[in-house]
Amino acid sequence: MGLRMMGTLVGWWMYELTNDPLALGLIGLAEVIPAVSMALYAGHVVDLSDRRNLILRSVVAYGSCVILLLLISSTFFIHQFGKTSVVALVYVIIFCTGVIRAFSGPSFGAIISQLVPKEILPNAVTWSQGSWLSASVTGHALGGFLIALLGVTGTLSIIISFIILSFFIFKTIDHKPAPPQAEKKTWESVKEGLRFVFKTKEVLGALTLDLFAVLFGGTVALVPVFAKDILHVGSIGYGWLNAATDFGAILIIILVTVFPLQRRQGKLLLFVVAGFGLTIILFGLSKWFWLSFIALFAGGMLDGISMVVRGTILQLKTPDDLRGRVMSVNSMFINSSNELGMFESGVAARLLGVVPSVIFGGCVTVAVAITTWFKAPKLKELEY
Repeated sequence: MGLRMMGTLVGWWMYELTNDPLALGLIGLAEVIPAVSMALYAGHVVDLSDRRNLILRSVVAYGSCVILLLLISSTFFIHQFGKTSVVALVYVIIFCTGVIRAFSGPSFGAIISQLVPKEILPNAVTWSQGSWLSASVTGHALGGFLIALLGVTGTLSIIISFIILSFFIFKTIDHKPAPPQAEKKTWESVKEGLRFVFKTKEVLGALTLDLFAVLFGGTVALVPVFAKDILHVGSIGYGWLNAATDFGAILIIILVTVFPLQRRQGKLLLFVVAGFGLTIILFGLSKWFWLSFIALFAGGMLDGISMVVRGTILQLKTPDDLRGRVMSVNSMFINSSNELGMFESGVAARLLGVVPSVIFGGCVTVAVAITTWFKAPKLKELEY
């Protein structure tokens, strides 16, 4: 919840400081460079480490970054060093969070199989996605309200308290040592994880589909622009728009938990990605807050199904001793799609204009789903 609030706050804060959509795209670029470049090595470390301890260290590191953001958000710092220095330091701190994310992302994914028996793992993945999305919705929406009520500095103080609380919750988990495995050199270990992903076509197809769909279909980076300049709804409306996608995803994940997907999950995955692209187009065309909210809400429902199917494929297909490395490859794809998608959105908005860039991204997402239907038959026919 704290990290999602931080994402909401940084996007709004940077647009307030710069009034430039490209600045929002550069946030994604600042995070994705270290997250992707270090991901493979991080996977090797995760598979050799106590995953609970690695998560605790990541939480401490995240807390340190938020404290730095708190310091530079003060009126004294802005008056003393100017907005340009603040913007530059925000990029540096976000770069650091990208380094942390390279290790924390795979750790969160890999520890699930150590917490529950394998026979209930698919249901545990669904619950995990649902709890994450619940925190994400709350963080997005609460972030918007807190920015309006407390400003940037006050909101960062709340985020720090959430991160401290999470540290003590994680402390209650027992140690989770790495599964035993033969000693390997780092590069050999990394290549083993990559070989598994590229050899397992269902995993590769699901990750590639997500990469290109979110790379071109992500609108998160431009939501501050829509909220402020097109829909004119301010920081509270911005928080609700940010939360709309996650609201939809939570609803569908609750339904999927009660009524699990029984068959033809591969075909369903392709349909929902195409539908997600159509909701992005609708959001780009909308000039009314509630229509925009509904478009993002529907997109979240479709994305929720995609998350459950993709997450279940990864957990069921991956051996325990490879989980850290495979989750790191997954993290690379997710980081690439989300953060590079933010950068692509910022650049496209500068070149094409905000609305045309969103419509273009939605069209490309639909095209990616159609192409995958014909080019990835194993994924299309997948059932679990």
